[in-house]
Amino acid sequence: MNAEYSENFTMDRNFALEAVRVTEAAALASSRLMGCGDEKAADQVAVNAMRQALNGLTIDGTIVIGEGERDKAPMLYIGEKVGTGNGPKVDIALDPLEGTTLCATGGPNSLTVIAMAEKGGFLHAPDVYMSKIAVGGGLPEGVIDLDDSPATNLKNLAKAKNCEVSDLVACILNRDRHAEIIAKVREAGARIQLITDGDVAGVIATSRKDTGIDIYMGIGGAPEGVLAAAALRCIGGQFQGRLLFNDEEEKARAKRMGVDDITRKYSLMDLAGGEDVMFAATGVTDGSMLKGVRRFPGGAYTHSLIMRSRTGTVRVIEAEHNFVRKTWGDPE
Repeated sequence: MNAEYSENFTMDRNFALEAVRVTEAAALASSRLMGCGDEKAADQVAVNAMRQALNGLTIDGTIVIGEGERDKAPMLYIGEKVGTGNGPKVDIALDPLEGTTLCATGGPNSLTVIAMAEKGGFLHAPDVYMSKIAVGGGLPEGVIDLDDSPATNLKNLAKAKNCEVSDLVACILNRDRHAEIIAKVREAGARIQLITDGDVAGVIATSRKDTGIDIYMGIGGAPEGVLAAAALRCIGGQFQGRLLFNDEEEKARAKRMGVDDITRKYSLMDLAGGEDVMFAATGVTDGSMLKGVRRFPGGAYTHSLIMRSRTGTVRVIEAEHNFVRKTWGDPE
């Protein structure tokens, strides 16, 4: 680390605002393709805008959660260096367009997402599946367990919330692989909100009182698991995850990335254990947490949130962008 920066680097408010500008840039770019039916194009413009914004930051940044390894370029890949190279060493987890299908179809809860921590703050998760369970803050430690049945987790959660199981709402990705979980949740008597994509937003929803979501469970991407854990580190909650592998090659890749125990059950702190974790997101389409980009002649409105684990502060930012003055992410 450069001499002018402390080894105990923490992200101040100004740095947090810079992170929001990164997610705003990606949201503005991808919003131009909202509902156009081209997932790859929407993702690519978000990547380009996010990379441009990141490279304007005075950091020595390394992407540890991205869109694949080096052979996946031009996406923002694991191991890619970003920033000017002259600032503090920062590990970055990101998803330039969480919910590419949602953006391409105009569906709800498409976001641009980034999390940052000091070097070593995040699990270097391979791009494989992860079994996940999450709840919001203010609950007894250990109220959920990935190895317990849905019925047991729901019963324990209802007891902790002083309500009936039938009062609870579980958020689950609408996938064939979740048929058994869905059936067991219904059998236990809880209600379900099925989502088509966007499990980062689904996990965060457990910690936001206005969403009506009490618990998230199911299988999704491991990189999204780290991003969701970073958000819960900031605002409170519990999360457990376990990596799932399709073949020996995926296991070998995980071990190359430093995963020693491929059967390990990861806690929130295992996934996002940095001393000072920061999370930012901007809405691309309207969702349960954030409004989507609103475009008007010569500009657009964005709706974002920024959170820090050190302070527990959640800031909601509404910004008006003037394209005539060459706003990031919409240079035309």
